[in-house]
Amino acid sequence: MSGRGGPLDGLRVLEFAGLGPGPFCAMMLADLGAEVVCVDRPGKGAAAGLFDPSKNILNRGRRSVALDLKSEAGRDTALALSGRADALIEGFRPGVMERLGLGPDVCLERNPRLVYGRMTGWGQHGPYRDSAGHDINYLAISGALHAIGRRDSGPVPPLNLVADFGGGGMLLAVGLLAALLAARTSGRGQVVDAAMTDGSALLMAMTYSLKAMGRWSNQRQGNVLDGGAPFYDTYCCADGKWLAVGPIEAQFHELLLTTCGIAASDYGEQWDESAWPRQRTLLAAAFAREPRDVWCRRFDGSDACVMPVLDLDEAPDDPHNQARGTFIEHHGLLQPAAAPRFSHTPTTPGRPPFAETGADTDAVLRDWGLTAPE
Repeated sequence: MSGRGGPLDGLRVLEFAGLGPGPFCAMMLADLGAEVVCVDRPGKGAAAGLFDPSKNILNRGRRSVALDLKSEAGRDTALALSGRADALIEGFRPGVMERLGLGPDVCLERNPRLVYGRMTGWGQHGPYRDSAGHDINYLAISGALHAIGRRDSGPVPPLNLVADFGGGGMLLAVGLLAALLAARTSGRGQVVDAAMTDGSALLMAMTYSLKAMGRWSNQRQGNVLDGGAPFYDTYCCADGKWLAVGPIEAQFHELLLTTCGIAASDYGEQWDESAWPRQRTLLAAAFAREPRDVWCRRFDGSDACVMPVLDLDEAPDDPHNQARGTFIEHHGLLQPAAAPRFSHTPTTPGRPPFAETGADTDAVLRDWGLTAPE
């Protein structure tokens, strides 16, 4: 047991090391109090060459076990650990775990209550299942990537937030928790097939709804929520810094115009799409007259829905983020805090990212009731 409290205290999760969405899912479960053990290959591990392990926030909150899964001893030890786990996370291509002798059939035979989570880009079946890919590729076939960007440019990758973390790791976490609840009632575990293509498409549910209503077009920057509306976009200020503007409601929009010193008679009707180019020009000219922080003071406390676009250095110092503890410094590393918040089972910061692959092997095997192999 983790002993840290949190709503998932007492839950044991076995994670097979990977990159991106799998570790993000494992981090979230560890943040919420689960005891998560990461199995990696001996040596520098799966993330070698990509991350400084001591600063890899995705690996916080858990211990590291090094096993050679291609050896009989390593496979047997991993299988024994799966027999003592409540949930398992793996992010290899389809068929890899089966070839290692650690597929769901084998693990579920040993531990019928196990929830076996599979994180892939394309899913466990389908014509692309064996193809390589990354976040941008999974977004491409969901419709999400096409919808993001400016009218006069190509689609813009939204970092790797949508497929990797939103439609991938976060959706896998939801799936694991749902299957764990079902196992608590039925006594039966199951496989959770989380594909980033599926998750990316699911995140587009509202957009597909608007399209069905005739209120969304395939033209980028041609809709209200994609920067097409002048009242839902970003604007550059006199100092080159940016504001995010989003007063959709009429009463909030009126506050925007008043604070910017734009007469309603000059601006025109908010929802007159033919006037949007002219309205955008008026707003851009207004914001360009003053530095960003001057505008922030003018809009402070207002319902005009205007906020500064903060960079990664500024965001932790924002007063709202400071008040909520949205960012924390833990073991000398500035990082986003666990979320969401719980009233009766609060989370506490866990272990720092494991700096050395396999540093906890003997301790984990002992704690989980196993003997270290030769």
